[in-house]
Amino acid sequence: MGKQKKPDLVTVNRKAHYDYQLGDELVAGMVLTGPEVRLIRDHHVQLKGSFVTIRNDELWLNNLTLGADTARNIKLLATRKQIASLAREKVAGSTIVPVKLLGGDRHIKLVIAVGKGKKKYDKRETIKKRDFERGRYA
Repeated sequence: MGKQKKPDLVTVNRKAHYDYQLGDELVAGMVLTGPEVRLIRDHHVQLKGSFVTIRNDELWLNNLTLGADTARNIKLLATRKQIASLAREKVAGSTIVPVKLLGGDRHIKLVIAVGKGKKKYDKRETIKKRDFERGRYA
């Protein structure tokens, strides 16, 4: 058997780090059709505005933008233990947020994280910290 190739980063949900205090991450598979796979591999995908819900003990990615289409709902693949853990976090008031989309040779994976929404002053603090690290306030 050959060496496994590290998955390539297709897209990142940069808004997630700004809007949420992110916690534990989970890598989930996706149920896709052929044209959807082609659009993702060609980087015609956007995670901005998408979110993850739990329906009938299944994970669903909602509002994924693929190409010119909008509001695509895609089933995510995870174990029952992982889904139960995410459901407990969701009941406690957290949100499940898509963070990154990975696409290697064969499989396309979605990295999701549990996050708590930030208040406006938390967002201002994030901007201040980021600017300080860039050296604007030196």
